[in-house]
Amino acid sequence: MNRWFYSLVLLLLIVSTGCGAQSLKGDHVCFDRDCFAVEVVSRMPERTRGLQHRESLSPQSGMLFVFERSWPYTFWMKDTLIPLDMIWMDYTRKIVHIEHDVPPCKADPCPHYGSRNKALYVLELNAGEARQFDLNIGDVAKFHLDFDQ
Repeated sequence: MNRWFYSLVLLLLIVSTGCGAQSLKGDHVCFDRDCFAVEVVSRMPERTRGLQHRESLSPQSGMLFVFERSWPYTFWMKDTLIPLDMIWMDYTRKIVHIEHDVPPCKADPCPHYGSRNKALYVLELNAGEARQFDLNIGDVAKFHLDFDQ
């Protein structure tokens, strides 16, 4: 009886921690069981540069922008060469806005994309991945980062 009980407790612990998401190498943002390897940018020069001038982005990877305070941030695609999905998350890591299939900007003036809702984080992924992984407003992310947010 004790062996079964401890096996059940171990199984529940594995399932409740995201099926091993804690053992991921590097920084990741996860929605349920779908995880994305991310570069974390939290300082102004890196946030301003973002994914500019990059010719590709690996599948299930992206960039996580971390801000000091919640605000309805806007982004643009100047000098960004690849189409992206942009996902705004509030302080609880809940998705508050998604822009799907944002195209690169080839000439000024570049359109701005933003959320009317305040956000503390913005996640950029390859265009189409938000739909591919069924990410929706209200979904909550788990961060597996080198530093605690």
